[in-house]
Amino acid sequence: MLIDTHVHLDAAEFDDDREAVIAAARAAGVDGFVVPAVGADNFDAVAALAAARSDTACALGIHPLYVMQARAEDLDVLDQRLGEGVALAVGEIGLDHFVHDVDPARQLDFFAAQLGLARKHGLPVILHVRRAIDPILGQLRRIAVPGGIAHAFNGSRQQAEMFIALGFKLGFGGSMTFSGSTRIRALAASLPLDAIVLETDAPDIPPAWGQGQRNTPANLRAYAELLAELRALPVEEIVAATGRNTSAALGGWRPR
Repeated sequence: MLIDTHVHLDAAEFDDDREAVIAAARAAGVDGFVVPAVGADNFDAVAALAAARSDTACALGIHPLYVMQARAEDLDVLDQRLGEGVALAVGEIGLDHFVHDVDPARQLDFFAAQLGLARKHGLPVILHVRRAIDPILGQLRRIAVPGGIAHAFNGSRQQAEMFIALGFKLGFGGSMTFSGSTRIRALAASLPLDAIVLETDAPDIPPAWGQGQRNTPANLRAYAELLAELRALPVEEIVAATGRNTSAALGGWRPR
């Protein structure tokens, strides 16, 4: 199965044509979608998408770039919602050291608290790791969780191997489509295939051929084809492997 492991289908960019966007992705061969939340304000929206569609699942969490407007009580809300079984993972959570107007200490507090909730509920996590891989790995060693996905991975091979050793899969998507992304392409070509999942992060991170445009999950098929080219494998093998990897990372979930 070809699964988009990270797509913000609830985003305002899709309000005018959400069903058409999903239909186009399905027509392109995308079988399933994982929709992560970014804050308590959109827990209901992503949960509703997952409840309405058998090909869609959700993760609930507070994104590191949204912690400044989050309240401490939002963690209690998250705890309650995770206990209801509506989410297959805690996410999108993590750290972001690229953006400088978000308090890093507050990010860390929310991240650590959400790792604790993931451990409490026995759930994997979907990680935002931009410019913050080493401190994230440090927290994962301190607060063990049942694996998950490092979204939009852009680290070194050594860091990739550390995530893999902790039971994580690595998300590859639009960044891989740029010919100048030599490190990402080299990792996509050479890491163990059972460590890789595919994602679009739509409407964000558009591919090389869609700069300045809204990204959509229909692009996932082209990402699978590119990964197949990089690894010199049939695309069907890439689709099957990344689908198995997604299921392994996210508690056995498979779209229906």
